[in-house]
Amino acid sequence: MTRMPLATASLLALAISLAGCGDDKKEATAPQATAPAAASATAAGKVDDTAAEAVVSHYADVAFAVFSDAASTGKQLQSAIDALLANPSEDTLKAAKQAWLAARAPYMQTEVFRFGNAVVDDWEGQLNAWPLDEGLIDYVAADTAQAQGNPAATANIIANSEIQVGEDKVDVKELTGEKLASLNELGGSEANVATGYHAIEFLLWGQDLNGSNPGAGARPASDFIVGAGATGEHNERRRAYLKAATDLLVSDLDAMVVQWQAGNADNYRAKLEAESAENGLRKMLFGMGSLGLGELAGERMKVALEANSTEDEHDCFSDNTHNSHFYNGKGIRNVYLGEYQKVDGTTLSGPSLSALVAKLDAAADSTLKADLEASEAKLQALVDSAEKNHVHFDQLIAADNAAGQQIVRDAIAALVAQTGAIEKASAALGISGLNPDTADHQF
Repeated sequence: MTRMPLATASLLALAISLAGCGDDKKEATAPQATAPAAASATAAGKVDDTAAEAVVSHYADVAFAVFSDAASTGKQLQSAIDALLANPSEDTLKAAKQAWLAARAPYMQTEVFRFGNAVVDDWEGQLNAWPLDEGLIDYVAADTAQAQGNPAATANIIANSEIQVGEDKVDVKELTGEKLASLNELGGSEANVATGYHAIEFLLWGQDLNGSNPGAGARPASDFIVGAGATGEHNERRRAYLKAATDLLVSDLDAMVVQWQAGNADNYRAKLEAESAENGLRKMLFGMGSLGLGELAGERMKVALEANSTEDEHDCFSDNTHNSHFYNGKGIRNVYLGEYQKVDGTTLSGPSLSALVAKLDAAADSTLKADLEASEAKLQALVDSAEKNHVHFDQLIAADNAAGQQIVRDAIAALVAQTGAIEKASAALGISGLNPDTADHQF
């Protein structure tokens, strides 16, 4: 899920609206420029319209490529889960987990397109909503934390063909993708997340009961066995749930690929390219700033750090949060540089925001590129901590880990500085009128 938007105090006169991901339900769409603002940019003659149109078109090319990779790795995850269900074993479970981890890398690079593009924002919650009350889905430990007032926090869909939510009874006998999608935000609680990467993650890993100590979830493969050797109970329904959630994920990813295809007069890309180039550039900058500051620095790091809360860790069951944060940062850099390294190892490149800015203000471009490198290095420090030192994000934010907390603070500070540089780059392009959102957090 995505939480409410975060404030930037007075940092961004540029007015980048900030939205978070604790609750992927609030639309994060860049406001349109007023007529006077749009006219002033044109009158100043700062940005060549043809060059700007090429940048926006290439932005759509990058979106198509990264969503295509998310879809192809989603299908590889689907195949690995099919293999797990055909022959549940520790080896097939491990392979399914590895496929889930691999699928996260391109997907997290898509999130920069969410902010400013309502077609992505409206769709994204079904795929990446968090944090979730996992007791809605399956068995959990008796002392599991849950969202305050959530009537379905322990409904356990897998164990029941009908669940009680307040005074209402909900039929969950048939576990289809359509049924699971209808259960998101059940009873009005954003913590009720029944679909997407994190529901699948929970089903593969199970709960991480280690708190701020080492270790991820440790669900046994026998939870997917039917017959002798089975654990967990209700395994046929657990299998059906995992299959339905995965198939829905793949269907949703394929649908978004279609939205960014070139040559389709009825899709979102056609609408984007029909808008003014200035509005396209605004959406690009809005996405970069909103993901980097409000979402990544704020909701995904600052909230968890200040509360020392493993419940607010993004990929909390798998302990993959370091990679998710890193690839969010990579997605921001992709948009500015007009580059994307595909999962096949090839690199897509083309007309970029960076080139437009450099022609008008070389110093602003150099500063932003340097800040992008700096924030990537600080996010890489999270990866190095996990992969080299075996200290994961949930351990870094522990109340007694001052050195670990500083690693997270350094990443937050780098993203804040980067957003200031986005402000200057935007000013160089004459982009204004983004109308800042306000909330409770200060940076």
